[in-house]
Amino acid sequence: MSMSNKSFFSPIQYVVIITVFCLLPFISMCSKKEPIKLGFVGGLSGRVADLGISGRNGAILAVEHWNNAGGVNGRPVTLVVMDDEQNQEVAEKAVNELINQNVVAIIGHMTSAMSTRTVPIVNNNKIVMMSPTTTTTHLSAKDDYFFRVCSTTDKYAAKMARYLRNTIGLKNVSVIYDLGNKSYTENWISKFREEFEGLGGHISHQTTFTSGPDVLFHNVVEDALVPDIEGIVISANALDSAMINQQVLKQKGKKMYVGTSEWAATEKLINLGGIAVEGVIVSQFFNRDNPSVEYLSFKEEYIKQFGTEPGFASVAGYDAANIILTSLSKQQKGQDLKDTILDISLFHVLQGNLSIDRLGDAERETHLSIVQDGKFVMIY
Repeated sequence: MSMSNKSFFSPIQYVVIITVFCLLPFISMCSKKEPIKLGFVGGLSGRVADLGISGRNGAILAVEHWNNAGGVNGRPVTLVVMDDEQNQEVAEKAVNELINQNVVAIIGHMTSAMSTRTVPIVNNNKIVMMSPTTTTTHLSAKDDYFFRVCSTTDKYAAKMARYLRNTIGLKNVSVIYDLGNKSYTENWISKFREEFEGLGGHISHQTTFTSGPDVLFHNVVEDALVPDIEGIVISANALDSAMINQQVLKQKGKKMYVGTSEWAATEKLINLGGIAVEGVIVSQFFNRDNPSVEYLSFKEEYIKQFGTEPGFASVAGYDAANIILTSLSKQQKGQDLKDTILDISLFHVLQGNLSIDRLGDAERETHLSIVQDGKFVMIY
């Protein structure tokens, strides 16, 4: 028999080969696992953009680390980013858009006012929202889909009050706070007042403003500088706090004790405040001098990628993303992500451990820092 007439495959083998070739495109499609969509929403423009951008950058690094390690159970992660513009109506639209894009969870918001507005939306849709920096107690002790990676305002405000009253010995202070984020600032000032006056201190005057480009901080500070005060306590963003401190130095003609809430504890406070913020005491949960290898590696990578040192919001954004992605990697079939997070409860984060209670509230160490030579230096 000649070679031209010889058959190499039987009819059945031909059928198998043709079938395999036909199925190859479908096999290839199945081998490429669908990406996991993770949402991020925060203020990326306007006066509080430093907070939102830092939180987003931290989340970006966390997602990159997971993808470089193979993703979550073999699936790559895509971060879908939205700007809430520190505007409640925009925040609602952003959260609804993320839900419509079928994100598994949302990292955000970066301020209490925005979180308070959109928590009902995530609750109705049973989507986990993990906030890096929302601290208002108005969202505490609720069995809902809102989680956070920072302690609540009462911890920071009380620590500031104790330090100013017991350690420094101040008796009379004025307070200044921003009504633009009053679910946070009013809450913070209320807790500060409760602790400070409980220790025998007195708040001599209270001044408010609503953050915006038209605020006359000369008038705000002039109103706060009543006779006999020994210090000023501010609950506002970094930009406004820096401008208030400049006016305090200008009008007072000398340094005086100033304490700020953790909202102001970004590098923008120092960059914009300059000499006027030297000596300012700041409450926060972030230790910039943390010596751990893990944090130093994160810091080096953050600087390399974003050209600036990470702040507290960067670390919080990184932690929030990691908690969600860790929980997704351990989620059992049919289990709600919310229940997975609550079951794990104790998470290793960038600067230690963080516990989340049965109602989604976090407990982590808080600190006070002072601005010295253009840097935040932890005092305790």
